[in-house]
Amino acid sequence: MALSSYRKDYPRPQFVREHWLNLNGEWDFRFDDGNVGEGEQWYRAFDEDRKIQVPFVYETKASGIGETVFHPYVWYQRKFSVPSEQQGKRVILHFQAVDYVAKVWVNGNYVGRHEGGYSAFSFDVTEQLVAGGENLLVVKAEDSDDCTQPRGKQRWRKENFGCWYVQTTGIWQTVWLEYVSPQYLESVKITPDFDTNSVRFDYRVGGNLSGTQADGGKDLLRLTTRITMDGKLIKETGILADRSALSAGVELISETREWRVETWSPRNPKLYEVEFILSDGDQVVDRVQSYFGLRKVSIQKGKVLLNNMPIYQRLILDQGYWTESHLTPPSEEAIIEDIDKILAMGYNGVRKHQKIEDDRFLYWCDVKGVLVWSEMAAAYEFNDQAVERFTREWLDIVQQYYNHPCIVTWVPFNESWGVANIFTDRKQQQFTEAIYYLTKSIDPNRPVVCNDGWEHTISDIITLHDYEESGAKFFSRYTHKDAITSNEISHMNAKYAMAQGYEYRGQPIILSEFGGIAFKSESGWGYGNQVDSEEAFLERFRSITQAIKDTDYICGYCYTQVTDVQQEVNGLLYEDRTPKIDMAKIRAINLA
Repeated sequence: MALSSYRKDYPRPQFVREHWLNLNGEWDFRFDDGNVGEGEQWYRAFDEDRKIQVPFVYETKASGIGETVFHPYVWYQRKFSVPSEQQGKRVILHFQAVDYVAKVWVNGNYVGRHEGGYSAFSFDVTEQLVAGGENLLVVKAEDSDDCTQPRGKQRWRKENFGCWYVQTTGIWQTVWLEYVSPQYLESVKITPDFDTNSVRFDYRVGGNLSGTQADGGKDLLRLTTRITMDGKLIKETGILADRSALSAGVELISETREWRVETWSPRNPKLYEVEFILSDGDQVVDRVQSYFGLRKVSIQKGKVLLNNMPIYQRLILDQGYWTESHLTPPSEEAIIEDIDKILAMGYNGVRKHQKIEDDRFLYWCDVKGVLVWSEMAAAYEFNDQAVERFTREWLDIVQQYYNHPCIVTWVPFNESWGVANIFTDRKQQQFTEAIYYLTKSIDPNRPVVCNDGWEHTISDIITLHDYEESGAKFFSRYTHKDAITSNEISHMNAKYAMAQGYEYRGQPIILSEFGGIAFKSESGWGYGNQVDSEEAFLERFRSITQAIKDTDYICGYCYTQVTDVQQEVNGLLYEDRTPKIDMAKIRAINLA
């Protein structure tokens, strides 16, 4: 069941305020292939040559345009008004994702720039607004075919190829406004501690911290945190907001719960609700709803543990593409449908491949108990610019999605993409080490996989990719663990498990890509030979899945993939989410 703070289509479910305005819908739109718009001051207003449905990019049918030819510069504009009851508030303009560079103007005034196609960003636009009137919002999006920018599965050639698909240009997630007081809560980092039955809150407060109501403005603001579950108060704590960065720890043991605490897991995804209240005397100046799950991810003796118990991860690779809207979910209902079908097929998690997913997807994974491996979109060149772009965006993403209990693993790199010479190149190896330790400096509590698939440097889990069709051959190949982990033998594409200079140190081993079975009747490609019947599909699926399960040192797997994607037709579901195979039969094999 969804939480009491849930609001349909709310773009940031972990930090909810009551008053907001969704700016999705019809916008004016214009291509600018000659990049003349700034010189001609289109930011003051431009003559549109077509309309677009935000947040769908022009390459999609859902946008109303559906042109897949690449255009490097595109412009958007629309008008909005601030409701009279929100006058006097600060107005924050949010973009959940714009690919790749966004420049933003309000009423002809420049408010800011953001680089990075997968991270969210915002601007305080209060000073640029017309009091009580209409306001013009203009956005210029700049994209490129440059392989130093993190692209993920977006093609950089004119046509699709291999497993790379139509590019995504411009606004592709929700644009929205929210209204806050001059003093407000900027963010809260929530860190549960399973072993001590407690939770830590790291707050950031914005604005002047001196009160305005009590004692002539000399008293400080007070920040109250109320933790509840099922409508019952668990704990409440309050601190004075005497500085912008604050912290508080709260024990969660409560006699109102049968087991005194409630933990989060796929079998029982219990979530604590949290309300943060910033007060000036008796006046509430900000109120935010959130939630968290009490759970722990750790590693011991070659196993991944959830809440100190081994968990076998049955993941499915999920690229998050839809036929008419590509990377953008067509609706919240579509997100829920995907998750429900994944669970119906017996999987307990997803590896979100080469995409940072919509925050609402992660919310529903939190609610429904789905494990998520969060994987960064890859760049495809290695140089100083690529390192800078990747690092900046990745750190933003780790911080933005830190609070989701469903995320159990961070995956910054995949199959040596962007670090093609990592097997021997010390600079590229050091880059992955740096990302590993930077990630750990923000989040020491989740495993980090550096270079999913092969050629690992420093990594908490060793992951292998292998599209072997025969279960018998697979089982034979992986019989001798030491031969795999010592680089005595290679696996897929003659790749070794470890990069040169690195040794296996007893980490868990997970087969994080396999399968990819496609039917001969489909136009496109899968891995290995295509099959001609459901019986043949299920026999191969059963054979290879059971071989992985029978390899005792492998502690989880990830099947490729949940849906077809454009020319890649190896999904268990078609791209329109119609099942190719009886989902109950897939479930029976996964749970056997």
